[in-house]
Amino acid sequence: MRLQISRSKNAASFYVVKSVYVNGKRTNKVHEKLGTYKELKAKLGDKDPYEWAKEYVAELNRLEKEGKEPTVIAKYSPSKLIKMGEQRSFNGGYLFLQKIYHELGLNKICNEISNKYKFEYNLDSILSRLIYGRILFPSSKLSTYELSSELLEPPDFELHQIYRALEVIAKETDFIQSSLYQNSLLLSKRNSGILYYDCTNYFFEIEKGEGLKQYGLSKDHKPNPIVQMGLFMDGDGIPLAFSVTEGNKNEQLTLKPLEKKILSDFKLSKFVVCTDAGLASHSNRKFNDKGGRAFITTQSIKKLKAHLKKWALDPNGWYLPGSLKTYNIDTLDEEKDKEKIFYKERWIKENNLEQKLIVTYSIKYRDYQRKVRNSQIERALKAIDTNPSKINKSNQNDYKRFIKKTHCTDDGEYAENEIYSIDTELINKEEAFDGFYAVCTNLDEAATEIIKINRRRWEIEECFQILKSEFKARPVYLKRDDRITAHFTACFIALIIFRILEKRLNEQFTCETIIHSLRKMNFKLLKGEGYEPIYTRTDFTDALHESFGFRTDYEIVTLKQMKKIFKITKNK
Repeated sequence: MRLQISRSKNAASFYVVKSVYVNGKRTNKVHEKLGTYKELKAKLGDKDPYEWAKEYVAELNRLEKEGKEPTVIAKYSPSKLIKMGEQRSFNGGYLFLQKIYHELGLNKICNEISNKYKFEYNLDSILSRLIYGRILFPSSKLSTYELSSELLEPPDFELHQIYRALEVIAKETDFIQSSLYQNSLLLSKRNSGILYYDCTNYFFEIEKGEGLKQYGLSKDHKPNPIVQMGLFMDGDGIPLAFSVTEGNKNEQLTLKPLEKKILSDFKLSKFVVCTDAGLASHSNRKFNDKGGRAFITTQSIKKLKAHLKKWALDPNGWYLPGSLKTYNIDTLDEEKDKEKIFYKERWIKENNLEQKLIVTYSIKYRDYQRKVRNSQIERALKAIDTNPSKINKSNQNDYKRFIKKTHCTDDGEYAENEIYSIDTELINKEEAFDGFYAVCTNLDEAATEIIKINRRRWEIEECFQILKSEFKARPVYLKRDDRITAHFTACFIALIIFRILEKRLNEQFTCETIIHSLRKMNFKLLKGEGYEPIYTRTDFTDALHESFGFRTDYEIVTLKQMKKIFKITKNK
């Protein structure tokens, strides 16, 4: 900044002028008007206005040099229109995602891939925007490209280059996953001794199945072609690896190929795989019963052999953690014992596989199951009374399973009309299993430890929920298989970054709070001066700034300060 004196016939006016860049061009801007010589003389008394003005400017420069930015004075005119098409608001929430992106070395991974293929576009810029967009404004690739201009740092690529990049990302997805895992070890220790696996599917708004898109059992109950996504998560809830397979493939067959990839590409050999009952085939259990690996899997009590089912449901022989006393669950106190979890265990051997069967019982879990069932029975009764013509075949968890259809009267006579009623026999059968939960494992660990490990399976289900709801990974509008694979690669990386962000914030905030707050962290551009935060400062934003070591919530973030923040987020 420097002093400028504008002289006229009758007066001399003093200004503080600074050089700024507007639209890439350097220009001078009045930072502050100090007043005329006569005005300053009246205010300063014996002191010379010229000498005082020089000292004042020198002090401003000293403060700026020390990082203590002087007050910014912005002037607006109530009669001057803003420029047509001029962008004035930008999102800065991505800066925190960008810091994790660079800490994971994704920019370096992109550089390696770029050197391999020798293309000219900026893969790092494209992949990062696909990831930030998936979290902040999930949408199509076209919309992601358009919305990327709303970030503080504009994109430096064209739309057609995004689709070219998707092809490359798909080819290198295995390299990206393994490199990402190795780089993550530099951030913190990964809990790779326990791995959770699950599989879900995503539907497409198309009529014909082809390639990866095939008709299968949709978990969204949509009559559309689907693809399957298998996901491994480590013991701390951070995604580890994923795969995309055809929608008509048995999900039990998706585990071993991805696990073999982890064994070879990630250099992991000893771990425990934890899955739900749907993925717990005998083949998968046998695969993880060797080579230092182990399994913990949910076991359906209904599908146990008769003698094991009888043992599991027997009210006698139950234990509490840390006690040798046995309990009869039929004599429990409904209030005093409501929060307790009782268990029993035994070793079984079937088809040359030895495993421990652990069964738990909880009054609280029993009450929860009954509450859910009663709600479903109410829906079934309503369907019978109001619209029986809409009652179709149901799945095992659908409320319609409680509706029984008959074509005869109570006397056994044939009736032409369909007669609907509640299947009380089925309700009684299901109630017999209320409160019980079972797992199988080949680990010779305490039952309480096995139960504790299995309880964290909810986190991988939450990962899929985040992808489908907040990240809007479905429906998928891409057609080509390579682009579909690239789409899920970006979703996978976005999920890793989000999970790390959650851990940085000590899991104090919900998923909705984090994502919605980042989306609202907007800034208003003050030309030549900096950016004014126009978001609400909250406990979340305070925790975010404290965790990441920089702040964006000053009354104004000067251009110089913002450049420093850009460097910090890129580890420069």
